[in-house]
Amino acid sequence: MHWSDVVIESLREHEVWHATYVPDAINWQVLAKLEADPAFTVVPAAREEEAIGIAAGVYAGGGRAAMFMQSSGFGNTINGLAQLLTAYRIPVPLFIGMRGGLGEFNEVQVPSARPIPAILDELHIQHYAPEREDEVQKYVDGAIELAYASRMPVAVLWYAQLVGAKRATS
Repeated sequence: MHWSDVVIESLREHEVWHATYVPDAINWQVLAKLEADPAFTVVPAAREEEAIGIAAGVYAGGGRAAMFMQSSGFGNTINGLAQLLTAYRIPVPLFIGMRGGLGEFNEVQVPSARPIPAILDELHIQHYAPEREDEVQKYVDGAIELAYASRMPVAVLWYAQLVGAKRATS
């Protein structure tokens, strides 16, 4: 099973019926399938901090939401992560498509992605990065379960060795 299908099945199994996102090529492998599935409510956002607010609102209303973003937009989330999700103990599984690593063609993606694990550490947000498809279920299930058990956001980082590197278009 493709890693994106494993993510969807894990969301389904853990009753995470809402997803919010800022479009990106990596997570689109999951999001396109979620949008086609009538069981899920998928809400695009203009900016990453807006997506955090949407996910927090779903939780306040008694639901569960996951958030999907690309590493280049992560900086937009820091205030929302620190002063909303962690401060108020709102569990949101975060799925971050990591650009700037192996096979990256766009040099501006490198500096914004490199500090993300350290920033997550400073915010006390646990994070995991499956490297092979056979690890995806363990990490995604574990991250979702941990988020709701601890009432804190938990991140899953998608690196190129799992999802493939985005290629330059001619």
